[in-house]
Amino acid sequence: MDTASNILETIEMISEDRLDIRTVTMGISLLDCADSDGRRARRRCCERIVKRAADLVSVCEAIETELGIPIINKRVSVTPIALVAAASRESDLTPWAHMLDEAAAAVGVDFIGGFSALVEKGATASDLALIDSIPEALSSTKVVCSSVNVGSSRAGINMDAVRAMGEAITASARATENGLGAAKLVVFANSVGDNPFMAGAFHGVEMPDCVVSVGVSGPGVVTRAIASASGEPFDALAETVKKSAFKITRMGELVGRMAAERLGVDFGIVDLSLAPTSEIGDSVARALEAMGLERVGAHGTTAALALLNDAVKKGGLMACSRVGGLSGSFIPVSEDEGMIEAAEVGAISLAKLEAMTAICSVGLDMVAVPGDTPSSTIAGMIADEAAIGVMNHKTTAVRIIPAPGTAPGDVVEFGGLLGRAPVMPVSPYSNEAFIGRGGLMPAPVHGFKN
Repeated sequence: MDTASNILETIEMISEDRLDIRTVTMGISLLDCADSDGRRARRRCCERIVKRAADLVSVCEAIETELGIPIINKRVSVTPIALVAAASRESDLTPWAHMLDEAAAAVGVDFIGGFSALVEKGATASDLALIDSIPEALSSTKVVCSSVNVGSSRAGINMDAVRAMGEAITASARATENGLGAAKLVVFANSVGDNPFMAGAFHGVEMPDCVVSVGVSGPGVVTRAIASASGEPFDALAETVKKSAFKITRMGELVGRMAAERLGVDFGIVDLSLAPTSEIGDSVARALEAMGLERVGAHGTTAALALLNDAVKKGGLMACSRVGGLSGSFIPVSEDEGMIEAAEVGAISLAKLEAMTAICSVGLDMVAVPGDTPSSTIAGMIADEAAIGVMNHKTTAVRIIPAPGTAPGDVVEFGGLLGRAPVMPVSPYSNEAFIGRGGLMPAPVHGFKN
């Protein structure tokens, strides 16, 4: 009877609450593909990706049919290209992005991540070449995603890289329609090598040759669970969310292990992050409002997000020993219908979003700002988010879109999972002298734990 009840409950979650597997991501190491000849290295990389991921899409589709669980995206992440390309000593890494795009098309995945660099302590010539190549790489490819890690709790914040990424975001937005290039670019502090979500996924150097990881998504399930605990005290509410997260995670682990076994690779992790969409019934903002907030952005929103994140993590960790990635709650403005509405009516601001990022999985995510926003202002947003991450030993990130030709109050349509974004105002005051200092912002004293 319990088994039948659980099956029926899962079916209801899928049909009524938009429960799905948001992504199955194959991580592939390209470290041994490096070569002093860039063309030969790229050929090796392409062959490696195509060979490893040849059956990824068909295996995921078979599991979808077998279990009746939607798998929305099939993706690939690779070793940060700045590392693999270093031996070639090439100054323009755009051809590496083209290689990734071709490999992704050959295996039929939705996105490929790893056009990335790790520069928290400083940048090599290859790192700088990759950063300089980002605008052209993202404007001339279809499914390539890029990320750069500019800070860590152990190393501090590379402010030269922060300034460069402010410029890269601006140039990427100007080079693409509606600034869409910037939507495929993430700037991290404390990035992780097992994140299955785009645009920030890359295959960490500490990872095995090839793994399959899963990102689950269940904001609608969690919202219904919260609604069922209406009027209950917070400790009881937390227990309700934990139980819901437990069920979601078990489903994700099942899909991940099935995919890994059939593909003949290691199972990586389940990322517990609640990933919303712009569809009704699939919103993290609505989950927070179900706790008793009239509108997300009201005072108490950050506390509600803290409870949600903590309960999701606890429930997931009870369900699976392979929890990893970012594992919390995403609050992307353009990808969450509740966040879109809150931004449109002025209930939430960049300042409130920044406060919430001290709690959530990532940071300022899919936020549209006016197209004439100075690159130094964007760099300041990156620095603020990096500071939150570095001081709190957590991952933070910035995915800002300075949409060309827009002003506060306009709406930018991205389409698909990227949704639409109300353009939010930024501070009118200059920080150019601050960003212009450059150098390394030292690590906090509590970053040294040895």
